[in-house]
Amino acid sequence: MIHSSSAPRFSCSRLSNAIKLIIAAPLSLMGAQALAVTVVDGENGPGFYDVIPGSHTDNYVVQRGGVLNVKPEGVTREIRATGASTVNIDGGRVDGYSTSDTALTLHQSNATIANAQITSHNMGGLDLSRSMSQDTGSEAVVSNSQITGATYGATVTAFSHLQLLNGSTLTGGSQQGLKLMGGKATVVGSTITGATNGVTMTREHRTVTESPTLVLEGSRVEGLNGPAILVDQVITAEIDVNNGSSLIGGNGNLLELTNGGNANMRVNRSELTGNIQVGTGSALDLSLDRAIMNGDVINNGGTASVGLDNGSILTGRLENVDKLAINNDATWVMVDNQQVGDLSLSGGNVKFGDAGTFYRLDVANLSGNGTFHMSADFSTLTGDFLNVTGTSSGDHKLLIASSGADPLSNDRLHVVHTEDGGAKFSLIGDRVDVGTYSYSLIDDNASKDWYLDPNSKVISPSTNSVLALFNAAPTVLLGEMTTLRTRMGELRFSDGKSAGMWTRAYGNKYEVSNDKTGLGYSQVQRGFTIGADAPIEGGDGQWLIGAMAGHSTSDLDLKRGSSANIDSYYVGGYATWLDAESGFYFDGVLKFNRLHNESNVAMSDGKKAKGNYTQNAVGASAEVGRHITLDDGYFVEPYGQLSAVITQAQSYTLDNGLDAKGDRSSSVIGEIGTTVGRNIQLESGSVLQPYLKAAIAHEFDQSNKVFVNDNSFNNDLSGSRFKVGAGAAMSVSKNLKLHADVEHSVGKNIKQPYGVNVGLRYGF
Repeated sequence: MIHSSSAPRFSCSRLSNAIKLIIAAPLSLMGAQALAVTVVDGENGPGFYDVIPGSHTDNYVVQRGGVLNVKPEGVTREIRATGASTVNIDGGRVDGYSTSDTALTLHQSNATIANAQITSHNMGGLDLSRSMSQDTGSEAVVSNSQITGATYGATVTAFSHLQLLNGSTLTGGSQQGLKLMGGKATVVGSTITGATNGVTMTREHRTVTESPTLVLEGSRVEGLNGPAILVDQVITAEIDVNNGSSLIGGNGNLLELTNGGNANMRVNRSELTGNIQVGTGSALDLSLDRAIMNGDVINNGGTASVGLDNGSILTGRLENVDKLAINNDATWVMVDNQQVGDLSLSGGNVKFGDAGTFYRLDVANLSGNGTFHMSADFSTLTGDFLNVTGTSSGDHKLLIASSGADPLSNDRLHVVHTEDGGAKFSLIGDRVDVGTYSYSLIDDNASKDWYLDPNSKVISPSTNSVLALFNAAPTVLLGEMTTLRTRMGELRFSDGKSAGMWTRAYGNKYEVSNDKTGLGYSQVQRGFTIGADAPIEGGDGQWLIGAMAGHSTSDLDLKRGSSANIDSYYVGGYATWLDAESGFYFDGVLKFNRLHNESNVAMSDGKKAKGNYTQNAVGASAEVGRHITLDDGYFVEPYGQLSAVITQAQSYTLDNGLDAKGDRSSSVIGEIGTTVGRNIQLESGSVLQPYLKAAIAHEFDQSNKVFVNDNSFNNDLSGSRFKVGAGAAMSVSKNLKLHADVEHSVGKNIKQPYGVNVGLRYGF
């Protein structure tokens, strides 16, 4: 029936009603499918028609520029639009029961569909087509709507464009969800599901070269019993999978190329799981940009090129891939022995699976600059292996997994072979850690073969950490102890005749090295001590008996990113004797410590290893000197000191498997020196005492054994050091005394760039 009225709803004449009745009566006898057909003609009539709630549920033919509007809650049967016509569906419903027609057909026409439901109970849901003699197709913009076909969901021919937006769904009941016959589909935040394939991409006709194009933005495509995407026939499909989109194949395949079908597939900021299969005569160009894919790319007789860029990760097998490009920190993770044709790297990575599982990679031609992540087992002389059978070029890095276990063989381990010797290889960090030692990579046979060589070993960062922690305890304890002047300033301001409380804060830095073991680290210590004492009578001079407690923290910089920490808690007692007449003095200290040690090792492969333990220690010192008064307030004070500490034996294991054991260690240091200064009387009544000091200290103990994986090391830091310093003490009042000093020392194994000490004493 052709409507020509300009009103949204038409008022039909008696004659037209009679004609309609004559036509409709026999059709009604033919069953439910024999519904009235409403024709909306853009040339013979007003050209538009509104379907509102309560309208007859008709079939509609929209032609020659006509416009059909299906209003909210309006219901129709099949709709066919041709000749640059327009269909607008907003909140309406299309229910199709025809066994020959699609629910909505657009032939060189357009549709805007929002908040709608389009269903075909026997055929497809939506067709976008064109005339074979023209390059003008159809376009449909679908938003927040559901399109369901009993067979397929939708078809799109060449020069046509389907947009699925804002939560729309497209479903094929027995076939694919979407068939792109040279057409284009843009899918944003929507879902396509097919009973077989999610999307089939093919050509419209053998004489039409228009490529089918699929663009996914945050969308999902699923084939329930087939691949997510099937490219069929000799055509090149353009596929973009962007921004969190997903592809799910019921047969495990994301993409299948068959019958000469080709594809350029770009994956951006999305994570995919599944395989890609390339059939005979087909070609694949796959590129990943900021994307993750877990699955295999299998070439069964075609050609395949894969590109990874901008941090993308591909985990899976690449079978018969002709070209592989990995750029800008992208990574291919192998899951089996592999062969590839041309491998080019530009800041990319190849990871040979997880540590402990060894793979071989055969490459026809290697170029660029990249990193190969490998692992090795020295106990069995097995490991990952890179073999370049053709040409090689560029500078490449090897990152070989570290281990805390020692090798059981001194043989070299072969890790790389190149046929032409053109490429260069080196280790990240220059070495690989294997238990107690680290090894270098050497080239042999004119750079064609590369080996890890045990003859190049030096102590590993893990071993350095172990030696440093066992070695640092003595310097921690001695840094806490120091001399009488450093501990309590100028005690003679009160002749030692008053009880008092005192405190000091201190900081020290030590640089320790041992050429025999390769040990090297720097130690920064900071801490405080508080104490109290009282005078007692006895002998010819004045005695002070006191007690003290304190805490210090030492941070060890072990180089190459490794570090360690020692927290020390201590209590102690002391006795000091002063003879004001002769100037002689004696000071004795006994101290008990609890040490909490922790190491944090940065291994050559970038991983961390940790370990911790506690131990007890005891230290003592005895100092004898004489304060000699000179003219004009000057004085000189020679002294001698003997200090000793003993640290408990202890053992522990790093979490990388490295075993460490330290014997009971000791340190015995003798020191002789002198202090020169002057007492200056200030107008305020205070006394200022600046001074300079110099000393020579010698470490006598030469044997402190440490065992790392049963390898014995001697932490021998014996030798002499020369010390210089300066400071000042001040009697502010009768009761309050202040002091501060700095010192510096140099020696064979231990240097002290600085030592700083400030304190005060309050007498009662």
